[in-house]
Amino acid sequence: MSKTIAVIGTGLMGAPMARNLLAGGYTVHAWNRTRAKAEAIDDATVCDTVPEAVAGADFVLTMLSDGPAVDGYIFDTAVTDAMANGATWLDMSSAKPEEARRQAAHLASLGFGHLDAPVSGGTKGAEGASLAIMVGGDAATFAKAEPVFDAMGRPVHVGPSGSGQLSKLANQAIVAVTIGAVAEATLLLEKGGADPTAVRAALKGGFADSVILQQHGARMSDRNWVPGGLSKFQVKDLDNLLAEAGGLDIHLPVAQHVRDRFQRFVADMEGGDLDHSGLFLELLDQNGLKP
Repeated sequence: MSKTIAVIGTGLMGAPMARNLLAGGYTVHAWNRTRAKAEAIDDATVCDTVPEAVAGADFVLTMLSDGPAVDGYIFDTAVTDAMANGATWLDMSSAKPEEARRQAAHLASLGFGHLDAPVSGGTKGAEGASLAIMVGGDAATFAKAEPVFDAMGRPVHVGPSGSGQLSKLANQAIVAVTIGAVAEATLLLEKGGADPTAVRAALKGGFADSVILQQHGARMSDRNWVPGGLSKFQVKDLDNLLAEAGGLDIHLPVAQHVRDRFQRFVADMEGGDLDHSGLFLELLDQNGLKP
């Protein structure tokens, strides 16, 4: 029998994830604050409310902006009262580990499962069902949900509740710092007279190679800031990372530096809705150069 997935949040990431679930044979109930975004998903059942979407669903999948946005539904009795007995909540948003642990405890008290399962791979990964999925929570619950995750990418169980979100924070540190490094390398190549596209090809397979070098390096060369990952969400993730580090009594100086640059790009240069590779624009601005 086909499982039913309620997908709450069908924006840049949630919509292609829902399409991949449909392609995997699942029934999808879709809800989005802007209804037209849910209606754009062929073969999904579009719902008017979140309680309507979760009713009868085996899994509830949230892909929202942050932890408080997810809290708004997990702690809403109208939503949880509508959930099917034994349903499992898959939060694939990016949030704080403490938020994931609190959400899991609340749902467990009501008889529901919970997994924090943030992703990496951006819109290309979402469209290609190749997302890296970092899953925290009970191992038996993960085993039950693994086929659902498989329809969207490559899931790995990384530990107890909160571990998925902690892994995502580590991922975002690597992403942000690497974007900063690729931006500097791209500017060096452009000003020095080398062809950045050719250099990226030359570096393939070497120690400096990465998805970020190839994809975001190309974005920087092409001046293409159409969002795959929004810069304002990069700031949010880095703020969460630094808050978690503070709670562990450790200092992450490189992450702090790149966070401050992203904050300048978002707050002072109105880059919040541009792709996070747009940090290149902030670097150009620092150097008094035009895009």
